[in-house]
Amino acid sequence: MSDLTDITELAPPPARVGRFPLAPDVIQPPGVPSWQRAGVALLLLLSAILLLYRDSALGMVAVWLRSDTFAHGILVFPISLWLIWRRRAELAAVPPEPTFWALLPLAAIGVAWLAGDVATVNVVSEFAFVALLAAATLAVLGIPATRVIMFPLAFMLFAVPTGEFLLPQLMEWTADFTVLALRLSGIPVYREGFDFVIPSGNWSVAEACSGVRYLIASFMVGTLFAYLNFRSMRRRLLFIAVSLVVPIVANWVRAYLIVMLGHLSGNKIAVGVDHLIYGWLFFGFVIMLMFWIGSRWSEPQSAGGLAHSLAIPATAPHTATLWPVCVLAAIVIAAPQGAKWLIDRSTPTAPVKLVAAPRLSSQWSAGSAFTQWKPAFRNPSAETNTVYASGGREVGLYVGYYRHQDAARKLVGSTNVLVQSGDTDWHPVGHGARALMVGGREIALRGATLRVTSTAPPTERGDLLVWQTYWVNGRFTSSDTVAKAQIALSKLMGHGDDSAVVIFYARAEPSGADALQSFVQAQLAAIEAQLLAARSDAR
Repeated sequence: MSDLTDITELAPPPARVGRFPLAPDVIQPPGVPSWQRAGVALLLLLSAILLLYRDSALGMVAVWLRSDTFAHGILVFPISLWLIWRRRAELAAVPPEPTFWALLPLAAIGVAWLAGDVATVNVVSEFAFVALLAAATLAVLGIPATRVIMFPLAFMLFAVPTGEFLLPQLMEWTADFTVLALRLSGIPVYREGFDFVIPSGNWSVAEACSGVRYLIASFMVGTLFAYLNFRSMRRRLLFIAVSLVVPIVANWVRAYLIVMLGHLSGNKIAVGVDHLIYGWLFFGFVIMLMFWIGSRWSEPQSAGGLAHSLAIPATAPHTATLWPVCVLAAIVIAAPQGAKWLIDRSTPTAPVKLVAAPRLSSQWSAGSAFTQWKPAFRNPSAETNTVYASGGREVGLYVGYYRHQDAARKLVGSTNVLVQSGDTDWHPVGHGARALMVGGREIALRGATLRVTSTAPPTERGDLLVWQTYWVNGRFTSSDTVAKAQIALSKLMGHGDDSAVVIFYARAEPSGADALQSFVQAQLAAIEAQLLAARSDAR
């Protein structure tokens, strides 16, 4: 008995890598940087990213807190940390291998962040911010260790609030399906845009009815479910695809059922807030059913796979590479912020001076306002809204001028629209594009028809016809993408980011289009001169 006791006392304790206990037969190779040192280095780099790119991080947090659509973002980073913690034994068995080549993707991501920041495209800079966290992890830990936690790192991308660009298409599909299903049910429907009328009342497919919330939530949760329950890539991708299709179709069915409930009950149920509550209950049932079916084909982690993942590479890097990699990574991470500082210094910040009611040619004179409608463009540096009249025709001119743009003040953004969501007086019912020849050059315009609702004030008589264009660095364009690109290029070339939205509007009566065309062709040169004068004042 004493012999056994002596042998037990002399037995070596289980080997450890950092703070993670491993099986007794897993030995840390000599010369491998310890997990403690790699962890400290990684923590310093991640802290530097959070400090230098805090505007992007805080911008994401602000959206999580104010938007129900993206409230799930609050949970993404805690879930990612939990997923990494689940793999701690496998991760501890793989020694850190700091690598210099990871500085290349780190630099590319930094350039992408700078491009997004210069063009004030929040989604690009926020994706780049999250990608910087993953790239810094790759630089410090190397490929073998990063491969173990690849999914948790990729899962962090769900924290970026994006998806609102899908709203118009999802609303269109929902309206198409609902109207078709109602007609197949024998109910006559008159449709105009996203609004439709049935014998029992009026209905509208609003942004809340688009299903984008269901889609984003299902995509995130479905991806997590697939990772935790399946091992083959084929099954994972198939379930993720299902998690994208199911919420779209479920939202179509939800919209149809809501309208049918309202119609059959004489609009006593499924109206107002009720239809949102019923929608979430229906969506929750569909998602739970989808997960229950998916669980029937779950693939638990095999012991053989875990044992294979604990294998230690035969070779190990030298400890000396850790801190040089970290120092160079810190320089690469800081470089885009230095470039941003230089660009911001060259961007004028002086107040914009716009003439409140600019005098144009003698053909058109100042008139009185014929509508209370105004474009919903946020935080312009300066704006004017003037009405002009000529020969009984009336045309409104709105100019929103932007300078020193950032996340809160920018020319092109999802919140800059002709009519805000939830507006009870106006609904956009038609969109189109046109081009006019003005002074020997083609001017691209984006058109829309705004329908006045029955709840609008009595002073609002008839629909409005609206034409819109952007002016950036002396050029006109109707494209959001082109405008963004021109603003970014102008800032990079040191010309500043002065730009403006120019909107013409008139009553959409038979002569409305003719009045707008006559006004634009006669006055655009004078309008551009006003914009150029405002830009010159800042130089």
